[in-house]
Amino acid sequence: MAGTGGLLLDMAEDTFDEAVQARIWAMARTLGASEWCTQAVPGVNNLLVTFDPLMTDAEWASQRLGTLWAGTVADDTPPAVIDVRVDYGGDFGEDLPEIASRTGLTEDEVIALHASGTYRVAAIGAMPGFVYLTGLDSRLAIPRRHSPRLRVEQGAVVIGGGHAGIMPCSAPSGWHILGRTKLDMFSPHRQDPLLLHLGDIVCFHDSRKDCPA
Repeated sequence: MAGTGGLLLDMAEDTFDEAVQARIWAMARTLGASEWCTQAVPGVNNLLVTFDPLMTDAEWASQRLGTLWAGTVADDTPPAVIDVRVDYGGDFGEDLPEIASRTGLTEDEVIALHASGTYRVAAIGAMPGFVYLTGLDSRLAIPRRHSPRLRVEQGAVVIGGGHAGIMPCSAPSGWHILGRTKLDMFSPHRQDPLLLHLGDIVCFHDSRKDCPA
Protein backbone atom coordinates (compact mmCIF):
# COMPACT_ATOMS: atom_id res chain seq x y z
CA MET A 1 0.00 0.00 0.00
CA ALA A 2 1.02 3.62 -0.59
CA GLY A 3 -1.45 5.32 1.73
CA THR A 4 -5.17 4.61 1.87
CA GLY A 5 -5.67 5.38 -1.81
CA GLY A 6 -2.55 4.10 -3.47
CA LEU A 7 -0.71 0.92 -4.42
CA LEU A 8 2.92 0.67 -5.46
CA LEU A 9 3.79 -2.18 -7.80
CA ASP A 10 7.53 -2.77 -7.45
CA MET A 11 8.98 -4.98 -10.16
CA ALA A 12 12.60 -3.97 -9.56
CA GLU A 13 15.24 -6.68 -9.35
CA ASP A 14 19.00 -6.32 -8.86
CA THR A 15 19.36 -4.58 -12.22
CA PHE A 16 17.09 -2.45 -14.36
CA ASP A 17 15.02 -4.51 -16.82
CA GLU A 18 14.00 -2.64 -19.97
CA ALA A 19 11.40 -5.28 -20.90
CA VAL A 20 9.72 -4.87 -17.51
CA GLN A 21 9.78 -1.09 -17.93
CA ALA A 22 8.06 -1.36 -21.32
CA ARG A 23 5.29 -3.44 -19.74
CA ILE A 24 4.92 -0.82 -17.01
CA TRP A 25 4.41 1.91 -19.63
CA ALA A 26 1.78 -0.22 -21.37
CA MET A 27 -0.03 -0.95 -18.12
CA ALA A 28 -0.02 2.73 -17.17
CA ARG A 29 -1.72 3.56 -20.47
CA THR A 30 -4.34 0.88 -19.86
CA LEU A 31 -5.04 2.16 -16.35
CA GLY A 32 -5.28 5.71 -17.66
CA ALA A 33 -8.39 4.68 -19.57
CA SER A 34 -10.02 2.92 -16.59
CA GLU A 35 -12.79 4.43 -14.49
CA TRP A 36 -11.49 3.48 -11.05
CA CYS A 37 -7.83 4.52 -11.35
CA THR A 38 -7.23 8.23 -10.71
CA GLN A 39 -3.55 8.18 -11.70
CA ALA A 40 -0.92 5.70 -12.86
CA VAL A 41 2.63 7.02 -12.47
CA PRO A 42 5.49 4.94 -13.90
CA GLY A 43 8.73 4.89 -11.94
CA VAL A 44 11.92 2.99 -12.73
CA ASN A 45 10.70 -0.63 -12.73
CA ASN A 46 7.74 0.32 -10.56
CA LEU A 47 4.26 1.78 -10.95
CA LEU A 48 2.29 3.93 -8.50
CA VAL A 49 -1.48 3.55 -8.88
CA THR A 50 -3.89 5.82 -7.02
CA PHE A 51 -7.65 5.53 -6.54
CA ASP A 52 -10.49 6.91 -4.44
CA PRO A 53 -10.66 4.67 -1.34
CA LEU A 54 -14.29 5.69 -0.81
CA MET A 55 -15.23 4.33 -4.21
CA THR A 56 -12.76 1.47 -4.70
CA ASP A 57 -11.85 -1.34 -2.33
CA ALA A 58 -8.07 -1.65 -1.91
CA GLU A 59 -8.13 -5.46 -1.92
CA TRP A 60 -10.13 -5.48 -5.15
CA ALA A 61 -7.71 -2.96 -6.67
CA SER A 62 -4.73 -5.10 -5.68
CA GLN A 63 -6.21 -8.21 -7.25
CA ARG A 64 -7.22 -6.26 -10.35
CA LEU A 65 -3.68 -4.95 -10.79
CA GLY A 66 -2.27 -8.45 -10.47
CA THR A 67 -4.57 -9.68 -13.22
CA LEU A 68 -3.77 -6.71 -15.44
CA TRP A 69 -0.02 -7.16 -15.00
CA ALA A 70 -0.20 -10.84 -15.92
CA GLY A 71 -1.93 -9.94 -19.18
CA THR A 72 0.08 -6.83 -20.09
CA VAL A 73 2.53 -6.95 -22.99
CA ALA A 74 4.79 -4.17 -24.21
CA ASP A 75 3.72 -2.07 -27.17
CA ASP A 76 5.68 -2.54 -30.38
CA THR A 77 5.39 1.11 -31.47
CA PRO A 78 8.85 2.39 -32.53
CA PRO A 79 10.11 5.01 -30.06
CA ALA A 80 11.00 8.55 -31.06
CA VAL A 81 14.73 9.33 -31.18
CA ILE A 82 15.75 12.74 -29.83
CA ASP A 83 19.22 14.19 -30.42
CA VAL A 84 20.48 16.51 -27.68
CA ARG A 85 23.47 18.79 -28.28
CA VAL A 86 25.43 19.41 -25.10
CA ASP A 87 27.98 22.06 -24.16
CA TYR A 88 30.09 19.97 -21.79
CA GLY A 89 32.28 21.28 -18.99
CA GLY A 90 33.47 24.81 -18.30
CA ASP A 91 30.83 27.22 -17.04
CA PHE A 92 28.11 24.83 -18.22
CA GLY A 93 29.40 21.68 -16.48
CA GLU A 94 30.91 22.66 -13.18
CA ASP A 95 30.96 19.12 -11.79
CA LEU A 96 32.92 17.61 -14.68
CA PRO A 97 36.30 17.82 -12.87
CA GLU A 98 34.88 16.17 -9.74
CA ILE A 99 33.18 13.42 -11.75
CA ALA A 100 36.46 12.72 -13.53
CA SER A 101 38.33 12.57 -10.23
CA ARG A 102 35.82 10.26 -8.56
CA THR A 103 35.64 7.87 -11.50
CA GLY A 104 39.38 7.80 -12.26
CA LEU A 105 38.74 9.05 -15.80
CA THR A 106 39.88 12.11 -17.66
CA GLU A 107 37.34 14.82 -18.37
CA ASP A 108 37.38 13.93 -22.07
CA GLU A 109 36.76 10.27 -21.21
CA VAL A 110 33.78 11.22 -19.04
CA ILE A 111 32.34 13.28 -21.90
CA ALA A 112 32.96 10.49 -24.41
CA LEU A 113 31.28 7.89 -22.20
CA HIS A 114 28.26 10.07 -21.55
CA ALA A 115 27.87 11.01 -25.22
CA SER A 116 28.31 7.43 -26.47
CA GLY A 117 25.36 6.02 -24.51
CA THR A 118 21.87 5.29 -25.77
CA TYR A 119 19.33 6.41 -23.20
CA ARG A 120 15.63 5.67 -22.70
CA VAL A 121 13.05 7.79 -20.90
CA ALA A 122 12.05 5.41 -18.11
CA ALA A 123 9.99 7.81 -16.02
CA ILE A 124 8.92 11.45 -15.82
CA GLY A 125 8.62 13.18 -12.48
CA ALA A 126 10.13 15.32 -9.71
CA MET A 127 9.11 18.40 -11.74
CA PRO A 128 7.20 18.87 -15.03
CA GLY A 129 9.30 17.50 -17.87
CA PHE A 130 12.10 16.02 -15.74
CA VAL A 131 13.06 12.66 -17.23
CA TYR A 132 14.82 9.74 -15.58
CA LEU A 133 17.04 8.30 -18.29
CA THR A 134 18.36 4.75 -18.15
CA GLY A 135 21.43 3.68 -20.11
CA LEU A 136 24.13 5.54 -18.18
CA ASP A 137 27.50 3.77 -18.35
CA SER A 138 28.15 2.11 -15.00
CA ARG A 139 31.53 3.84 -14.79
CA LEU A 140 29.69 7.16 -14.44
CA ALA A 141 27.25 5.94 -11.78
CA ILE A 142 28.16 7.94 -8.69
CA PRO A 143 25.91 8.91 -5.75
CA ARG A 144 24.13 12.24 -5.84
CA ARG A 145 25.58 15.19 -3.96
CA HIS A 146 25.37 15.11 -0.16
CA SER A 147 24.14 18.71 -0.19
CA PRO A 148 21.80 19.64 -3.06
CA ARG A 149 22.35 22.95 -4.79
CA LEU A 150 19.60 25.48 -4.21
CA ARG A 151 19.53 26.30 -7.92
CA VAL A 152 20.53 24.31 -11.00
CA GLU A 153 19.86 26.09 -14.26
CA GLN A 154 17.32 25.05 -16.87
CA GLY A 155 18.90 22.85 -19.53
CA ALA A 156 21.56 21.42 -17.22
CA VAL A 157 22.57 17.90 -18.31
CA VAL A 158 22.96 15.91 -15.12
CA ILE A 159 23.75 12.48 -13.72
CA GLY A 160 22.92 10.97 -10.34
CA GLY A 161 23.19 7.40 -9.15
CA GLY A 162 22.58 5.18 -12.18
CA HIS A 163 20.55 7.70 -14.15
CA ALA A 164 20.98 10.69 -16.42
CA GLY A 165 18.63 13.63 -16.75
CA ILE A 166 18.02 17.13 -18.09
CA MET A 167 16.70 20.00 -15.98
CA PRO A 168 13.43 21.32 -17.47
CA CYS A 169 13.55 24.45 -15.32
CA SER A 170 15.82 26.14 -12.80
CA ALA A 171 15.33 24.39 -9.47
CA PRO A 172 17.16 22.80 -6.52
CA SER A 173 18.92 19.54 -7.37
CA GLY A 174 21.46 17.11 -5.94
CA TRP A 175 22.43 15.72 -9.33
CA HIS A 176 25.91 16.33 -10.79
CA ILE A 177 26.15 18.81 -13.69
CA LEU A 178 28.02 17.66 -16.81
CA GLY A 179 26.94 20.33 -19.26
CA ARG A 180 23.98 22.20 -20.70
CA THR A 181 21.63 21.99 -23.65
CA LYS A 182 19.56 24.74 -25.26
CA LEU A 183 16.60 22.40 -25.81
CA ASP A 184 13.47 23.25 -23.84
CA MET A 185 12.26 20.10 -22.06
CA PHE A 186 8.95 21.60 -20.97
CA SER A 187 6.90 24.54 -22.18
CA PRO A 188 3.24 25.21 -21.31
CA HIS A 189 3.03 27.27 -24.50
CA ARG A 190 3.49 24.27 -26.81
CA GLN A 191 0.59 22.11 -27.92
CA ASP A 192 2.49 19.23 -26.32
CA PRO A 193 4.35 20.73 -23.33
CA LEU A 194 6.71 17.75 -23.07
CA LEU A 195 9.65 17.35 -25.43
CA LEU A 196 10.39 13.82 -24.20
CA HIS A 197 7.91 11.03 -23.53
CA LEU A 198 8.02 7.61 -21.93
CA GLY A 199 10.08 5.19 -24.01
CA ASP A 200 11.77 7.84 -26.16
CA ILE A 201 15.42 7.28 -27.03
CA VAL A 202 17.81 10.10 -26.20
CA CYS A 203 21.24 10.52 -27.81
CA PHE A 204 23.61 13.13 -26.37
CA HIS A 205 26.14 14.81 -28.67
CA ASP A 206 29.19 16.87 -27.83
CA SER A 207 28.56 20.31 -29.37
CA ARG A 208 32.30 20.67 -30.09
CA LYS A 209 32.07 17.90 -32.66
CA ASP A 210 30.00 17.38 -35.79
CA CYS A 211 26.56 16.26 -34.68
CA PRO A 212 22.89 16.67 -35.59
CA ALA A 213 21.49 20.20 -35.41
